Amino acid sequence: MKRLMELAEKVFSEDQELAQRYVELARAIGAKANVRFPKWLRRRICRHCGAYLWPGVSCRVRLRINRSPHVTVTCLKCKRQMRYYYKVRKEG
Repeated sequence: MKRLMELAEKVFSEDQELAQRYVELARAIGAKANVRFPKWLRRRICRHCGAYLWPGVSCRVRLRINRSPHVTVTCLKCKRQMRYYYKVRKEG
C-alpha cells in the first residue's frame, strides 16, 4: 500500500488518472488484507469520493482558527470538506 501511494505521488503531476488508479489499488489491497492506512496516508485520500488529494491541484487547504482550530481540506472533485482538528501550543 505504501509503495502504491508513493508511486501515485510521483506520477500525479504527469498522469492524474494513473495516480488515481494506484490509489484505488492500494485501497483494494488494504480492504482485502484488512489493514488500515497510516494517518498520514489517510489524509491524502478523499473520504467521500476516494480521489488522491494534492494540495493546490486536487484539493484546497485552509487553516481555521476559532473556538476549535482545525485544518479544512476541500476536495475539488466532489466539493466535500474534511476537517482535521489540532491543539494550539501556548508559548510561555
